[in-house]
Amino acid sequence: MTHDSASIPAPPAPAPFRLAGRSFNSRLLLGTGKYKDAATMTAALEASGTEIVTVALRRVNLDELGRLPTGSLIDQIDPKRYLLLPNTAGCYTADEAIRTARLARELGGWEWVKLEVIGDKQTLFPDTAETLRAAAVLLKEGFIVLPYTNDDPIVCRKLADLGCPAVMPLAAPIGSGMGIRNRANLAIILEQATTPIIVDAGVGTASDAALAMELGADAVLMNTAVAEAQDPVAMARAMRLGIEAGYLARHAGRIPRRLYANASSPVEGLIE
Repeated sequence: MTHDSASIPAPPAPAPFRLAGRSFNSRLLLGTGKYKDAATMTAALEASGTEIVTVALRRVNLDELGRLPTGSLIDQIDPKRYLLLPNTAGCYTADEAIRTARLARELGGWEWVKLEVIGDKQTLFPDTAETLRAAAVLLKEGFIVLPYTNDDPIVCRKLADLGCPAVMPLAAPIGSGMGIRNRANLAIILEQATTPIIVDAGVGTASDAALAMELGADAVLMNTAVAEAQDPVAMARAMRLGIEAGYLARHAGRIPRRLYANASSPVEGLIE
C-alpha cells in the first residue's frame, strides 16, 4: 500500500518555552566559559540552537565592551540572535551578587540575571540563605532573577514565592558531569512548581538532558558538558537533539513499566 505524503502529519515540535513574558523556540540554555577559543564557542552556540546564553560577569572585563580589535567576550555574542543572561558566578555573599548585578545593569543595561551565590569553594553548592536574600533585593529593584539553587523543594518554592520567573535547581555539582543524582527531589520540585523549572549544573551528556526533560523540566542549562567535550560542536548538537527528544517523549505519553513481558504481536487468532 502506498501513502500520500500529504496525508501523513508532520512530526510535532516542542512547544515554545515561555519565560518572563518572552517566548523561545529552544529549551537549551548554554554557557560561554571553558571553551578553547571564541571560534569554538560561537560554533557550539550555533549548533546547539540556543537562544539564551549565559556569561559570568566576574570573569569578563566590562570596560572592554566594544573596544577594538578584540573587545570583550560579550562582543562575540550577537545580541540580535541571543538573549544575554549575565550570571553572578564567583560571588560568595548576597552583597557581592547584588553589587555585580547592579554593575551589569549600569554598564550593559542588562535586567536579566542568573543569580548564583556560592557557599563552598570545593563543592560549589549554593548558599541558599544568601541566594534568597539576594533574590529578594534584586527583584525589588526590577531585575528578572533566575536563581541557581540546590535540589531542595522548599528553597525552590520560596524562590518562586518571592517572584522569580523561573527556578534553576542543580542536577549535580557544577561541572561534575554526573547527571541527575536525586530524581526523587527533582520530581517533587517539578510536581509543586508554580514557575518554570530549568535544570542547571551537572549534566554530562545528551541522555542526562533528555532525562531532565522526560521528568518534566521546562529547560536545561549547561556549560562544561559542551565546552569540555572532545568535540564541543558535536556535543552541542547532541544536547539540542536530546532535549527535543526528551520533551517529545514526555508529552507523547510513555507506556507503563511492567514487571513481566507483554507481547508486541497479538496473541489472538494464532494458527495452530
